[in-house]
Formats: sequence, C-alpha cells, structure tokens
Amino acid sequence: MAGHLVAGNWKMHGTRGWSLKLLAQICLHLDGLARRVELLVLPPYTALAAAHQWLEENGAPVALGAQNLHWAPEGAFTGEISGPMLRDAGCTYVLVGHSERRAGFGEAGVLLERKLRAALEHGLTPILCIGENLAVREAGGTNALLDSHLQESLFQLSPDEGARVVLAYEPVWAIGTGRNATPAQAEEAHQHIRAQLSSRWGAVIAGGMRILYGGSVNAGNAAELLAQHGVNGVLVGGASLRAEDYVAIARAAADSRAAGSSGT
Repeated sequence: MAGHLVAGNWKMHGTRGWSLKLLAQICLHLDGLARRVELLVLPPYTALAAAHQWLEENGAPVALGAQNLHWAPEGAFTGEISGPMLRDAGCTYVLVGHSERRAGFGEAGVLLERKLRAALEHGLTPILCIGENLAVREAGGTNALLDSHLQESLFQLSPDEGARVVLAYEPVWAIGTGRNATPAQAEEAHQHIRAQLSSRWGAVIAGGMRILYGGSVNAGNAAELLAQHGVNGVLVGGASLRAEDYVAIARAAADSRAAGSSGT
C-alpha cells in the first residue's frame, strides 16, 4: 500500500491569487514531508489551472484534485465539468459523493457509480466519500448505512476498478461542527469498511485500498486519529485552508506511517 494520503478540500474558498499564496505557504514548510506522505489539495474549479501551473513551475511535490465531476466527457450540461477537462487542468484526483453533495444535491446510487466510472476512465483517482449523519449514528445504523453506500456505487465496479478507488469515511455529524468521531469510533468504522471490501473482493484488494478519515480533522487531533489501525490518511476541510495546520497534519501522517501504522 502507498503511504498515507493527506487531502485538503478547500471547498468553495479562494480566488486564484489566494490559492497560489496558500500553496506557496504550504510548500515553504514541507521540509521533505512529501518523501514520507502523499500530499493533495483540492481547490475550487477556477483555481485549478493556475494551481497546476504554479506546482509545475516550482516542482512542488503536491498533487492536484477536483471536488466533483460530471459523468459525461462532454455535452449539453450547463455548469458542469468533465473528467477530460479536469485532466487538462492538471488534476489526478477527484472527490465523488462528498456528504455536502449528497445532502445538498441529492447525489446517490447510480449517479455516483457513473461518476466513479468516469473518473477511472479519464485517468483520475476517485476519492469516494461515505458516512452517516447524527440520526443514523444515534439509531445504531452506521454499519448498515456504510454498507448501503458501498453497495450502491463502489460494489457496482469490477474488483480491478474498485482497487483504484480511495475511500473516505466521513461521519457527517462531525463535519464543520467542531465534533469528531473518537479514535475508537473512527477505527471501528474503518475496520468495518475494510471487512466489507475483503468479503466482496478478497483480502489482497481490501488490504491494498486506502481508507481516509474525514470529519473535523485538525492539527490537534490528527496524530491520534492517524494512529488508529486501518486509517490510511485524512480528508481535511477547514484546517486545510491554513498552511501551518495542513503541514502539521501532514507531519502527523508522516510520523504515523514511520511508526509502523500500516493501516491494513
């Protein structure tokens, strides 16, 4: 399995100039971290091309991703953006099914399957987000909901296709609320997800897939979360908008990997 992945989801924040300034601040303090952990930022669409150019010109060891994509390569889909467009802008990753897309735009089921297939077809690594809201958690339905999210999209792919997907467990009740799953809760969910992957596709594929944790990750709690068995990185929201916090989280991921937290 590749090293831990630290993905910074900038959401709807940042002009081109602001984005380039943040990238410069991040890269100024990496101090060789990229040799021990994979770094990824996901700016808004309007900043992607400028960010790619800056990363290329400066030889920065940070991958670029997008926050969403349409399933079609082109067509009459006003306001949408396709896989080929994202590749042209320099992206290698893309989020699929983030909880804010599920809740705000009703994304689910076959739509997410089509987006996963589109990402893979056009050379993008999809990060499929799955997770429960507070009502489901309190009703004891977390595992059933995770199973449903996996079944409706990921498990519609072949084993070879699925092996190219990164998963992100994001308890919705812990996103932007200041609350986060305890390390034990995070580990429990990750272990359940990995068990489902193993049951479906076998231990080899399941063991090679990365599962990130996302839910109010910050510089203060990242190390403890990353130390849990089965956590292969983090999907960071608000904290990724501050260079010092993103770098601190990346350092925690690198240290966790070095300490032998293989995550499988």
